[in-house]
Amino acid sequence: MKTWKVGLVGTGYWSEKHLAAWQRMPEVEIAALCDVTPTALQRRASQFGVPESRCYGTLAEMLADADIDIIDIVTGPDTHSELVSQAAAAGKHIMCQKPFARSSEEARRMVEQAQAAGVRLMVTENWRWLKPFQIIKGVLEEDRIGTPRVARYLHTDFYTPRMTEGTELPQPVFRTMPQLLFYEMGVHWFDTWRYLFGTPQRVYAEMLRISPHIQGEDTGTVMMGHDHGFYGLLDASWATRQNLNEPPSEEVRANHVERLTIDGEDGTLKLYDNGRITVVSRDGRSEATVAETTELDHEESHFRLQRHFVDCLMTGAPFQTSGEDNLVTLQMVEAAYVSAQEHRPVWIK
Repeated sequence: MKTWKVGLVGTGYWSEKHLAAWQRMPEVEIAALCDVTPTALQRRASQFGVPESRCYGTLAEMLADADIDIIDIVTGPDTHSELVSQAAAAGKHIMCQKPFARSSEEARRMVEQAQAAGVRLMVTENWRWLKPFQIIKGVLEEDRIGTPRVARYLHTDFYTPRMTEGTELPQPVFRTMPQLLFYEMGVHWFDTWRYLFGTPQRVYAEMLRISPHIQGEDTGTVMMGHDHGFYGLLDASWATRQNLNEPPSEEVRANHVERLTIDGEDGTLKLYDNGRITVVSRDGRSEATVAETTELDHEESHFRLQRHFVDCLMTGAPFQTSGEDNLVTLQMVEAAYVSAQEHRPVWIK
């Protein structure tokens, strides 16, 4: 059995989930780590047993010295273009964190570079691999609610109003991002939407910034229209108190709450904010439990995602979230911002 040797770039906050998932796979070896911040690099190396001789300050150094097959990029989107270019030129398969790129044009260049180099490229889009959405996908495929007609997706958090200056944040870059909620999180939601329902033909969006501690938007709605008799609404906010069941913790951390209802011709699927998933019958008289409780199991979602990545490398099967596929997700993000700015619907090509 081949051992796939992984070199991870970016040992910050989210890298722990990547490394924990790699460590669980018997055919994968964490062969090298790279980060420009020595303290973060040393912390992850110690945590996951990577020797100091396999820790590097730059990707160029890692590519020149380490024996690796896969580059796992866990850095911010402003670095992705250069890192993907280096990894592709070195002939390494690439898993790149979301958001994939700063623009569709930049993403397309990265996809073309990987194709020209003959390497595989997948975007690390874990939301569709979360347990609730895996179960909901199964319900839809089993045709338990008939043809979907309307979907309503609600995402809430009381997060950005607490990002006061001087408060420690796991991702302090959120304060200065000019586009925040529908860029950082929109790629999750739009990718999951496409996974469940396919790509919409048009979007219409409204966005606002509520918190004074950030630069980008932290609340908004996006209407998504499909040409086959189906539409949906995404209502998202990081600045709402509507689902505060208890006072927020002293630590300022994300506490996402998700709800989803899908009205079909033969029933309605409901995802409650406690993770329960049910199907309401066509006549509305009964409600059957599909899953008593689920959670946004990010660690397990990364294992499922990275397992999929390695399996596809071994079999040659297409990635669900290939770089090329993610071009459409990024188009949806850009369309939402154009729609919000110009107050008009925007069509997806």
